[in-house]
Order: sequence, then structure tokens, then C-alpha cells
Amino acid sequence: MSFFTNITIDGVALWVVMLICAGVFLAGFMDAIAGGGGIISLPTYLMAFHSLPFYYAFGTNKLSSGLGTVFSTARYIKNGYVDWRLFAPSIAFALTGSVGGTWLQHHTPDVVLKYMLLAVLPVVAVLTLRSRSWSDEPTEMDFKKQAAIVWAAAFIIGGYDGYYGPGTGTFLMLALINLAKIDTRRAAGGVKVINLSSNIGSLFTAIRGGYVFFGVGLLAALASMAGHYLGAGLAIKNGSRIVRPAVVVVLLLLSVKVVSELLFPEFWG
Repeated sequence: MSFFTNITIDGVALWVVMLICAGVFLAGFMDAIAGGGGIISLPTYLMAFHSLPFYYAFGTNKLSSGLGTVFSTARYIKNGYVDWRLFAPSIAFALTGSVGGTWLQHHTPDVVLKYMLLAVLPVVAVLTLRSRSWSDEPTEMDFKKQAAIVWAAAFIIGGYDGYYGPGTGTFLMLALINLAKIDTRRAAGGVKVINLSSNIGSLFTAIRGGYVFFGVGLLAALASMAGHYLGAGLAIKNGSRIVRPAVVVVLLLLSVKVVSELLFPEFWG
């Protein structure tokens, strides 16, 4: 045991790094299937870096999760589950919405949104379980109408991402499947493309600020890559049979996170 306590990476004990890797693996696995991996990985980093400013947890998390997202995104693209006509423009809409959401966050208290989420999340979870419209096959829909829904969702949920953030990928998934009538696998592929873009932007910002522990982040990225790769494969193979229940789990975890932020704000920085 002394080996694990004496060896450090970026000043973090090896055994703590191993715990981070375990949490990040689980987060990547969940994120590749239903989004919302940050709900697991960020608290893991916050507990490990509890004596440091929270920016280091956020920045290092972006490094490991961003590199992991590359693997799940690539697997969806390789299997033909990304419609570039829909999702290439969605990247710009999501990033624009994120900038607007960040501006709004600076002018309003986020506690208002947290209380709204507490009321909305259980309802969304129940509707997701009861919904029969999750298709694993492409559905015919006018492209202009579908594009309008997808791009509007990218902009609005991108705004949520900039304002608050957790569960962004999950909310995008729900919008694409239930409103735009995109089949489960292509919805997951599109969400990964959008998430990867926003992760890259956030990562560069964190690196410029000096808030990334590269040693810890790169080791955790290996675990994230494995989780993303396996999760994407499971989602591609099983479609809505695995994605829908995973989405409900993410919504429940998000509810727990919101409650914990309201009860223990000091933990979240």
C-alpha cells in the first residue's frame, strides 16, 4: 500500500489517480450511451482535488472526457450514424447558444434554474419511460422541418450548457429522438459530434488558464477512452433497449446532483 501512497502524479497520490480512472471509465461508458458523463466524472475530480480551486477539477475533467469523446464519436462516424447535413450546422448553433447561456449566467442566479430542474427532471424521466416513440430505424420526415428542430434544439440546449451544463447530451438526445424523430443510434452519433466540439472549446480555455493537470488527465483519458469505446459499441448494438433506460439513470443522477448542489454548495465550489 505504501507504493500507492508514496508515488504521486502531479502531486496526487497514485491510489487517488486510480480511483479517478475508475470514476472516469464509468462516466465515459455512460456518456457514450446516453450523455451526462460529467455528472459522474466531475464529482470524482472534485473529491480528489478537494484542497484546490475547483477550476482544476473542471479543466482536468475536460481533458480526459474530451479525449474519451473522440473515441465514441469516431465509432459512431465509422458505423455511419452521423448525418453531417444536420449536425455540422448544429455545432455552430450549439456554440452560439452556449455563449449566450454563459452571458445569461453572469446576469442571473443559477439557483432559479436548479429549482426548475428539480420540478422538470422527474417528469421528463417518467415521460421517457412511458414513451413508445424511440425508434431504432430512420423515420421519414421533411428535411427542412427536421433541420429546424435539430438546430433549434442545439441552440437552446447549447444555451443550457453555457448556463449550467450537466446533462446537456442527455437533453439533446431526448429532443432529437422525440421531436426530430431521429432514430436512436443516429441521435447518439449527432450528440457526440456536438459534445466533442464544445469539449474542445472548453479544454483550450482551461489549458490557457493553466487549470489542467496533464499527468492525471492523460492517465484518466485512457480510462475514458475505454469507457467511451465500450459504451458506444453497446449503444450501436442494442439501440433504444440500452439507451432509453440509461437516459433515465442519467436524469436521476442529475436530480441527485442538483439537490446536492443546493444542500452542499461548498463542495461544488
